[in-house]
Amino acid sequence: MDRVDRPLSPHATLYSWQITNTLSILHRLTGIFLSLGAFVLVWWLMSLAGGQSAYQSTSELIDSVPFKLLACAWIFSFFFHLANGVRHLFWDVGHGFEPGQIRASGWAVVVFAVLAGAAYAAAVVF
Repeated sequence: MDRVDRPLSPHATLYSWQITNTLSILHRLTGIFLSLGAFVLVWWLMSLAGGQSAYQSTSELIDSVPFKLLACAWIFSFFFHLANGVRHLFWDVGHGFEPGQIRASGWAVVVFAVLAGAAYAAAVVF
């Protein structure tokens, strides 16, 4: 078979950091993390159905500091995934593709997720 000289994809070291690639990776990671949180929610609901002793042992774990830190991470993940999903919905209809708009909306997603997550965690978790 004859070899065809085709251009190769640029190596990863040629790309410069942009907020869009970081938010894309973070969107995927928060989606996976939220899926894991769904299993914890099911576990909690099963403890409710399992009776008082099952619920009490689950409540003790949920009230622990490490679990509260996990809950804060889930809260941030929820608000980030929500805001970035809304951003993508605007992109789906063709709005916000100018370079300045892309960067501004990206930072808006991050700021919203941090502020909303912190406010919700302060009100509910602690």
